[in-house]
Amino acid sequence: MDDDELPALLRRAGDAVADALGTLVDWGPSGARDGQYRSDVVADAAVRDVLEGAGVGVLSEESGTHRPDAARVVVVDPLDGSTNASRRLAWFATSLCVVDDQGPLVAHVRNLVTGRRYEARRGGGATVDGAPLRPSGCDRLDEALVGLSGLPPRQLGWAQFRALGAVALDLCAVADGTLDAFADCSVDAHGVWDYLGALLVCREAGVPVVDAHDRELVTLDHAARRTPVAAATPALLDELLAARRTFGAPPPLS
Repeated sequence: MDDDELPALLRRAGDAVADALGTLVDWGPSGARDGQYRSDVVADAAVRDVLEGAGVGVLSEESGTHRPDAARVVVVDPLDGSTNASRRLAWFATSLCVVDDQGPLVAHVRNLVTGRRYEARRGGGATVDGAPLRPSGCDRLDEALVGLSGLPPRQLGWAQFRALGAVALDLCAVADGTLDAFADCSVDAHGVWDYLGALLVCREAGVPVVDAHDRELVTLDHAARRTPVAAATPALLDELLAARRTFGAPPPLS
């Protein structure tokens, strides 16, 4: 598959999830493992039906790694925010990111409630529904509206916070200026599928994203976990990182 065909492939995968969930009746637990919902399983099957015939590898939260030696691997969170979805809280998405030997290449994050599409291509910029993304430009933590995942031990100096429950959409909200920043206040709770599509969206929109503990965010290790932090400007990121690093260091390597 040519690189120019990849954005359309990811759109088809996102559409397939929306269609599959549109007829879903049982949104409860799957019964297969803790924390997995029936909607996760249905969304994963819909994504794989689209991707598996396209000659790409797949790394999915729900079903693991398929064709890992392919030149391009699509990192997939079929349903980011599945707890929100199970409770009908209107903030959940499908996130897809094509990775090649140079890193993230093409990304697509689809809000499954509104249909809003965040898309990015390495070196080609980022858009939401075709319009260029514009972050807020906020550079002071005491003026910032910060999205959170996990519970910090104390207020970290922001003006306001929101805990919305879907990391891919939270990060894209920083890219489009809805939020000024995002901080993961848990410790290594997120796999690469949670953030990689939004990472490319953010980077192409000029929004810096890092791991709170200075590790590489781009990985194809299904077992790896990271702690992403993002902000509209480098100055705001520095201030937020300093606050985030006052607690919750990762466990030592064994």
